[in-house]
Amino acid sequence: MKPRYLFPSGALLLAACAFAINAHALNPPLQAVVMQTAPIPESQVPENDKEAVNAAERPAEDKALDAGRQPEQWLAFFGVKPGMKVADLVAGGGYTTELLSRAVGPTGTVYSENGPFPERMKKVGETWQARLKEPALKNVVEVDKWVDAPDLFPAGSLDVVIINLNYHDLVWLKADRARMNASVFAALKPGGVYGIVDHSAKPGSGAQDAQTLHRIDEQFVINEVQQAGFKLVAESTALRHPEDDRTWNVFKHRGETDRFILKFVKPAS
Repeated sequence: MKPRYLFPSGALLLAACAFAINAHALNPPLQAVVMQTAPIPESQVPENDKEAVNAAERPAEDKALDAGRQPEQWLAFFGVKPGMKVADLVAGGGYTTELLSRAVGPTGTVYSENGPFPERMKKVGETWQARLKEPALKNVVEVDKWVDAPDLFPAGSLDVVIINLNYHDLVWLKADRARMNASVFAALKPGGVYGIVDHSAKPGSGAQDAQTLHRIDEQFVINEVQQAGFKLVAESTALRHPEDDRTWNVFKHRGETDRFILKFVKPAS
């Protein structure tokens, strides 16, 4: 015998719909609230982050980028503190690695990750290798693996992992971000922070501008990272540039792009 399904009459159906609409208006569904954080006043930036940025030994080339990148903002926003174990994914020449190294201090550890450098990027690799030999960076562990390696970092060991301005590159280079994000999730301690900074593309554009303009749709990144189990808890407006129409290549005016700063957390349970 086929199962029988009872449908309400037209009048009953309309009444049910009206009730549902009224109930929805009185009790809207709960939505996740993501805190928007304004730029942190200088007086509230932790001393270890200020000292990291202002270190006299930092290369002049790095310091020239600071005005556009505001490193003290994301160091403070992601909660990088002395003694922490942190990681810099896609470290490039090591700009972010050195800042993290100085911010966590001699009692902390920084894992600096780069995959094999193609021939056209050899100079960047040489800069990275030379930087890691500096005595001030003796707390840095070199990681020569692809970002989607399953054993990227020791499991459950890290407090913070950061990708600074490079998530879009992983998209057009077709890295396995699902595997990478899962690896980061496994490496972080419960409550650990996954911080991502990148150049904003137009909303709804997805990954279409990742290679040409070196931009990525913010929601595209959020969706991918949350699929790994992370929760988006806050975003900083410190690098927002509303005058940027998001139609030009980021190298055209370095430091002037609209950028998002997203803080994801590995749930405690």
